Amino acid sequence: MTHRPGPHRWLGHFARDERGNGTIEFVILLPFFLVLFMSTFELGMALTRQVMLDRGLDMTVRMVRLGQIAPVEHDTLKAAICERAAIIPNCLTELKLEMRPLDPRAWVNIPNRADCIDREDYAIAPREFTPGVMNQLMILRACALFNPYIPTTGLGSENLGSHIPRESADAYALIAMASFVIEPQ
Repeated sequence: MTHRPGPHRWLGHFARDERGNGTIEFVILLPFFLVLFMSTFELGMALTRQVMLDRGLDMTVRMVRLGQIAPVEHDTLKAAICERAAIIPNCLTELKLEMRPLDPRAWVNIPNRADCIDREDYAIAPREFTPGVMNQLMILRACALFNPYIPTTGLGSENLGSHIPRESADAYALIAMASFVIEPQ
């Protein structure tokens, strides 16, 4: 009759065996590094889009100041900004502008919340879009919506404490603002 080791002996052998330690550490740390990588990618894309929106707005404002864009209308400015902010997806449908004159001697605060596209109804007109006249101080604010590439991790995850405000249909808003004076011709 052969003698078989008891379960306590087998468990002791199993507990002393060190094969597979790297696999356990890998399995424990992999989700953390994946979330870190995806969050870094998402944040990089959001910042790149923000920089391009700022660039497009600044270049368009310069053209308006110099009288190179005529007429100064919502659709004309939107097309000029989108042409210069090439990385924003669906820019012509996802960008909304707000332009208003301000009197530096009788200052009125503009609304804190930018006027963004409502994805439920794209036909809603801008809150205010006044082209202005010569020598008038103007504020131009642009709001572009985007969806995160990876909505369940990092930037897109509300579970991880994302403080980026969501707009229409769970999209994030990129907001750029510029002020300028319309120069005489």
